[in-house]
Amino acid sequence: MSKSAIGSYAAVGDSFTEGVGDPGPGDSFIGWADRLAVLLADADEREEGAFRYANLAVRGRLLDQIVEEQVPRAKELGPDLVTFCAGGNDILRPGSDPDDVAERYEAAVADLVSSVGTVLLCTGFDTRGMPVFKHLRGRIATYTAHVRAIADRHGCPVLDLWSLKAVQDRRAWSEDRLHLSADGHTRVALRAAQVLGLAVPADPDEPWPAEDARTPAEVRRDNVHWAREHLVPWIGRRLRGESSGDNVEPKRPDLLPL
Repeated sequence: MSKSAIGSYAAVGDSFTEGVGDPGPGDSFIGWADRLAVLLADADEREEGAFRYANLAVRGRLLDQIVEEQVPRAKELGPDLVTFCAGGNDILRPGSDPDDVAERYEAAVADLVSSVGTVLLCTGFDTRGMPVFKHLRGRIATYTAHVRAIADRHGCPVLDLWSLKAVQDRRAWSEDRLHLSADGHTRVALRAAQVLGLAVPADPDEPWPAEDARTPAEVRRDNVHWAREHLVPWIGRRLRGESSGDNVEPKRPDLLPL
């Protein structure tokens, strides 16, 4: 599908697609999907309000929840483009099997492809430099390989986050180190636009400006603060079976003019 044929877009997923880490007005978030929608809306000369966008993503959602809650709505809306980024929260759970997650993921992809226009899939991030998650790198790599294979089988474009080197920099991540920062979300949006064939205003892999080296003491202090403020609460929610998305509704459940 050419970019000029994309007149409507629905985003499906979890906190990554909801935009957590990229603050918007009030308690809302912006995120890469919202930023991609703007790039799509501005890609061609359109009448005002001609491009429509929905964001169905909700933080904390597991794959099966996304398939149950969001995929039917995306099919009902019938947009020209769906971005389907799911399974990351499943992969992070202890004992998860990326082969099993991928099998369920592919069933959802096949369902979407048969019902809507283009379905853009997202790989996992390379977590080799990320505290806590670096030991999950092998599992994430396996799932990423599955996503690429699924995309090949179903003719889907791929937003390859593993190869996006810019997000290896700590400045691409928010203070919680679990979600992208505003700059990180912006770079992902630019890469997604490139995948869809849009000319973009900046290179998503543009090197970051040089920054002053931190002392070991500063690094330790930052790590202790992060563990206390973000890691411990995150682990606690999982032990209690709670989700950050409990009682959260999609921020944009309808295809509305942008």
